[in-house]
Amino acid sequence: MSHKYRIMVIDDEPIVGKRLNLVFKKMGYDVLVYTSGKKALEALDTEPFDVVVTDLKMDIDGFEVFEKAKRKNPRAKVIIITGYADAHNARRALQEGVFDFIPKPFRLDDLKNAVLRAIENIKNEDKTS
Repeated sequence: MSHKYRIMVIDDEPIVGKRLNLVFKKMGYDVLVYTSGKKALEALDTEPFDVVVTDLKMDIDGFEVFEKAKRKNPRAKVIIITGYADAHNARRALQEGVFDFIPKPFRLDDLKNAVLRAIENIKNEDKTS
């Protein structure tokens, strides 16, 4: 693997970030975790990420994270995890191009599979460009 994929995790629950940090590092990814959406947005200004896993409801809205991540890196894949998984938010996520929308509490395997699909998607885009 010539490129080490970078994952940003944003969740205001520290235990979620801590757990996902361990899981994604074990999978071989470079991971940065934020418990503040505002700090994560600042990091997006200076650092590129391939996959962004963000909570929907924090000090800022997860859709705001999605928009900035895509502006900074149009190839970035954004996965929203949320305890507020209503039909309106799910429909909005799909319409706006969020890669995946996963309700909390989520199964770890579901999130791992979403990240693997996102990375595979990026690899396929790289092959065709």
